[in-house]
Amino acid sequence: MSVKTLPLVHIETFGCQMNESDSELVRAMLKQEGFVFTEDRERADVVLVNTCAIRENAHKKIYLHLSELKAVKKQRPLVVGVLGCMAQNLKSELADKEPLIDVLAGPDSYRQLPSLLTTALDAQEQGLARKRFALDLSEYETYEGILPDRNDGVNAWITVMRGCDNFCSFCVVPYTRGRERSRDPESILLEARDAASRGFKQITLLGQNVNSYRHEEWDFARLISAVADQPGIERVRFTSPHPKDFPPALIEAIATHPRICKHIHLPLQAGSDRILELMGRTYTGAEYLALVERIRMTIPCIVLTTDIICGFCSESDEDFQATVRLLEQAQLDSAYIFKYSERKNTIAARKYADDVPDQLKGQRVTRLVEIQRAITAERNRRYIGKTIEVLVEGDATRSSTQGMGKTDGNITVVWDKHTGHAEPGTFLTKHIVDASAATLYGA
Repeated sequence: MSVKTLPLVHIETFGCQMNESDSELVRAMLKQEGFVFTEDRERADVVLVNTCAIRENAHKKIYLHLSELKAVKKQRPLVVGVLGCMAQNLKSELADKEPLIDVLAGPDSYRQLPSLLTTALDAQEQGLARKRFALDLSEYETYEGILPDRNDGVNAWITVMRGCDNFCSFCVVPYTRGRERSRDPESILLEARDAASRGFKQITLLGQNVNSYRHEEWDFARLISAVADQPGIERVRFTSPHPKDFPPALIEAIATHPRICKHIHLPLQAGSDRILELMGRTYTGAEYLALVERIRMTIPCIVLTTDIICGFCSESDEDFQATVRLLEQAQLDSAYIFKYSERKNTIAARKYADDVPDQLKGQRVTRLVEIQRAITAERNRRYIGKTIEVLVEGDATRSSTQGMGKTDGNITVVWDKHTGHAEPGTFLTKHIVDASAATLYGA
């Protein structure tokens, strides 16, 4: 096959919103060079797998997926590329998977993909097995000047900064995405205007620690307010901040700007001060609770969500009980709760033993999930009898006869379509008649 016949590319994305955003950048760069994308993997000349390195489950899914591609590649010519954090973090391991993987590209190397894939396709045509790697981390790459090729939908992701300087001991991000660097605010505003012109009603600003955003005289509070001021944008969200440096100006911006959503995802990770110190989180449980109180005093209607890791290195029953107590005190609206899984090259992997039995980790996750579900159900019941504006996203997951959308606070609402059908991207007003730990029910 000649690469001049416009190779078909299929991209599959695993992991976080940042990976979704990166896949949109990759599509834009490859399309500029004449590559054509297909949703049908069976038609593709190139399959790109954009990977996540944060959770063990993501690794398992990706390895299973690669084994499927290996079978496909035995049947027909196929160039396989692995992109993203897993490519960066496990490059030696993945490079040994001959002859499956032809291209490895880390998060800072996507500008090289057109030439990497062209070379791989040429080599395949000649019957050669040549791997192409681009895995250098950059102190400067922010992909300025590239407008993403976005998926259809309601929300547009905009990455405002890349990398992270926090070096939490459990986290691989500084080693897979490099050090913090913030984008020029004017390019972010240009991207926001472009998204609005394409019909997106909501923008989510992305960064590993968005409240560290700095570009000359701009901080994150100024940036998010400027994005929310763009005509056509109705809602602006962001993820994720760090509790260690949540500035008052950002709290004030969320409180006062009508188009900045009243929702903050505020990762806790653990309630034990000893474990927080081992994690390198630089705050205590008391300081986290004080921040929660300060936010709620300023924004009474705020929806607060969090992340928690169970079974971090040396976590004792006493440490776990501290997390239980903090979760019960904080009364957060919801939580993503995970078992700790050691990640290669992190500080924790080098310094601490992963010594909490997996079964015990699972029991602790189950216990916290039970506690949080009860809290979430109770907090959701506050909305019963109220009328709430909902941004329509599409059909409900469980039934095409129901519509689904999100509140300003990012809570899912479902309703029977006969009570009010609307296209994705439009707003409906719903009277909440019931609530569960996962969903509000509207009429």
